[in-house]
Amino acid sequence: MSFPFGPVELILGIPAVAAVLLAVLPGYRLTSWLNVGASLASFLAAAALLVVGRPAPSAFFLIDELNIVFVVLNTFVGFTAACFSAAYIAHELETGRLTPVYLRFYHAMYQVMMFGMNLVLVTNNIGLMWVAIELATLSTVLMVGIYRTPEALEAAWKYFILGSVGIALALFGTILVYLAAQPVLGEGAAAMVFTNLLPRAAEFDPMILNLAFVFLILGYGTKVGLAPLHAWLPDAHAEGPTPISAVLSGLLLNVALYAVLRFKMLMTANPETLAPGPLMITMGLVSLIFAALMLYRRRDIKRLFAYSSIEHMGIIVFAFGMGGPLANFAGLLHMVMHSLTKSAIFFSVGHIAQIKGSQKTAEIRGLTHSHPALGWALVVGVLAIAGMPPFGVFMSEFLIISSTFSRAPFLALIFVAGLLLAFGALLMRLTGFAFGEPTGNLQPVKASMAPLYIHMGLVLLAGIYLPGPMVAWFQAVARLLG
Repeated sequence: MSFPFGPVELILGIPAVAAVLLAVLPGYRLTSWLNVGASLASFLAAAALLVVGRPAPSAFFLIDELNIVFVVLNTFVGFTAACFSAAYIAHELETGRLTPVYLRFYHAMYQVMMFGMNLVLVTNNIGLMWVAIELATLSTVLMVGIYRTPEALEAAWKYFILGSVGIALALFGTILVYLAAQPVLGEGAAAMVFTNLLPRAAEFDPMILNLAFVFLILGYGTKVGLAPLHAWLPDAHAEGPTPISAVLSGLLLNVALYAVLRFKMLMTANPETLAPGPLMITMGLVSLIFAALMLYRRRDIKRLFAYSSIEHMGIIVFAFGMGGPLANFAGLLHMVMHSLTKSAIFFSVGHIAQIKGSQKTAEIRGLTHSHPALGWALVVGVLAIAGMPPFGVFMSEFLIISSTFSRAPFLALIFVAGLLLAFGALLMRLTGFAFGEPTGNLQPVKASMAPLYIHMGLVLLAGIYLPGPMVAWFQAVARLLG
């Protein structure tokens, strides 16, 4: 028996249909359950790609070893964030921060965002990829400003302006890639299809490709949150709903990184272009050191972990900039571990902000005494993201350091210094959050913490044991990236 829709069509069709339904259906409970159900269905469709095999590339869609990792991770975190969001947003309705109309809008935009990010990951057309990233960006801009406070609107406006600058630079870079491909592949859509571009990339004008990559890494690097292009990210995290903070750190930054990696593959396929590695290494180290220093001055818990996201995206970009089988493997593993860990941390931060009624670090104290389950979950999450064993983040950082030290010891020293700076800042903040005399509201946690525990369980398991098929899968992706 054959089905009219394959996994790729379902990955795109489910959130598209759900967005329309969520925009018109009344009632919070119905829409929240539909949002969760649609997110689960999208994840199951993505997981089916691992079982039923990959469809052949077409002019519009491509599934290979690289984007299967991103698609499965994207839909999984999208599902767990939707589960967390259901309880979180119910509390916002009870307190009057959001009205039923805005809740309907929020759930519809959530699925629009998931559609946009999924489209980025499965498209085979670099122009359509740009359009999809813009769609995902605009939907998150609207969600960041959903509280309609002056601070939220300012954060959304800053995100929109800086994101627009970044996406304009990325558009120019995409046009330059098309101009480089046109003499070889001819005019039209064929010169924008990635599976056409990659085999013929060695024939493209290297000067045009060099210029294109500069615009692309600056444009998409803005969405990745790399310093000094990061200014939108802390405000967006601090002022938007916490589920969106989890999605921004755990998913949207990865989607922009995916676009950078696709174009890096084109650059490395042309032996006459400048190596993209040094530029990525530089931006990665700058982001790591800058964010590590900024962690010491944060007075808002969501801003604190926003800068932690900048730090870890710097680590990931640094690893992919170093290149090679081990560094690429470590960069991919670190991306997965960061997505799971940071989204779990934001789940806990969302609960904390609601029970304490504040995001200020000075007003969050003694969580292990007042709310032991939540407090210790935060402790575990922070230790994991700081790179302590036996969690998966430690393994990925150890592999990055090992690969770098064998090839560029001086860079390894700078990298380790950045990690130690960030570790000190997080440990200092964690001491206040978790221990001491409890402050503020002592009401119990009303929402389920299952998504938080599931994420941290996976991160712990990855630090202890990686299944053989997963290792082979990531090794194949590392070879693909060069």
